[in-house]
Amino acid sequence: MKTILQSIICFLCIVTIANAQKQKDLFPDGTEITDWFRDDTKIKLKDLGTPYKITDFGVVNDSTIVQTSKIQGVIDLASKNGGGVIIIPEGVFLSGALFFKPKTHLHVTKSGVLKGSDNIENYPIMPSRMEGQNLEYFPALVNAYSVDGFSISGTGTINGNGLNYWKAFWERREENPKCTNLEVSRPRLVFIWNSNNVQLQDVKLINAGFWSSHYYQCNNVKLLDLYIYSPYQPIKAPSTDAIDLDVCNNVLIKGCYMSVNDDAIALKGGKGPWADTEEGNGGNSNIIIEDCEFGYCHSALTNGSESIHNRNIIFRNCKVDGPSRLLWLKMRPDTPQLYEHILVDNIKGNVKRGLVVYQWKQFFDLQGRKDPPLSTGAHITMKNLNLNCDRFFAVDDYDNIKLKDFTFEDSKIISKDATINKNLVDGISFKNVYVNDALVK
Repeated sequence: MKTILQSIICFLCIVTIANAQKQKDLFPDGTEITDWFRDDTKIKLKDLGTPYKITDFGVVNDSTIVQTSKIQGVIDLASKNGGGVIIIPEGVFLSGALFFKPKTHLHVTKSGVLKGSDNIENYPIMPSRMEGQNLEYFPALVNAYSVDGFSISGTGTINGNGLNYWKAFWERREENPKCTNLEVSRPRLVFIWNSNNVQLQDVKLINAGFWSSHYYQCNNVKLLDLYIYSPYQPIKAPSTDAIDLDVCNNVLIKGCYMSVNDDAIALKGGKGPWADTEEGNGGNSNIIIEDCEFGYCHSALTNGSESIHNRNIIFRNCKVDGPSRLLWLKMRPDTPQLYEHILVDNIKGNVKRGLVVYQWKQFFDLQGRKDPPLSTGAHITMKNLNLNCDRFFAVDDYDNIKLKDFTFEDSKIISKDATINKNLVDGISFKNVYVNDALVK
């Protein structure tokens, strides 16, 4: 009898674990999370092909000499010979825009620094993508266009050397407080376009002139254990988003540290009154952000403002200490938007605001459209939160914004402003949620 009882108990345990595993392995819309997202295997240097250490090809360790053409020559040689990995050895190497080719990779050794030139002339204007629009603009320091399998590895540093760009931006803002981000010429740190099966790991991305890393029209991207930093004092590094995902599908962001003077992770995809019909725009889907830490930033996870559709976003098992916002639904009143099936789960720490829904009117332009497009946030779940906030439920009333099906569960929130206006969401529920030790009913 005891053996039978033990067998029954064992069977029930197995069923319970299997059910729990099945629950864990679903995206918010109920589709299956594939094994690809559970594989965080690091790339090994020996598996990247022939090594091309740049100092073996005439590049010298000198932080004062711009050596773009020599470093690009190494990349081109590797490509001509069938591919390989370009190695930045110990030392500091100054460069302008570099363009990686198919079957080439970048590896930055522990004491190696690839440093960006602070002269914008070293970044020639060409077709690009910025702020939800395709346009002619400056490339990044590290660029990969249509390079499937591209990787950046190593524990060294890619330094954008952004100080003079930041100064120029703030000087321009003093002259014209309404100037756009694009008016001040400055490069991103990393830009990867139309590339699949991309992996960045371990490297430090610091002091970007503009966005720190930008991924456009990419599928199957893994960002593992990155350190991404640009300062907010004594001089703020403007618009240095850590990770911008722009029309991307299947993305794993795991074990990263992010502290920048703008959004840590921003989901983009297009802007304007007809953005959902314009070529080059699109949505982001199947994105998992986990085991990360967030320092100072404007928001840990932002949907928008240059975004039209984000679906199946999981943000879980992370620590926050300094973001102005945890989850921001950034709505543009001149752009059709749908942010749906978003899960925020097991987040601990300090943040000024928890959930923020805000109508972003910077550079608002309906371009003659008579019927303002609708912005929608739907099927949003936030659970297992342990947060200290100034204001947790920072949702206000705006025209042309529709919110529906918001769920909050199993959370303990300390919030100076404990106001929760349930009337702003069509279908909102709270289960075992405490704000300032009071159960939300």
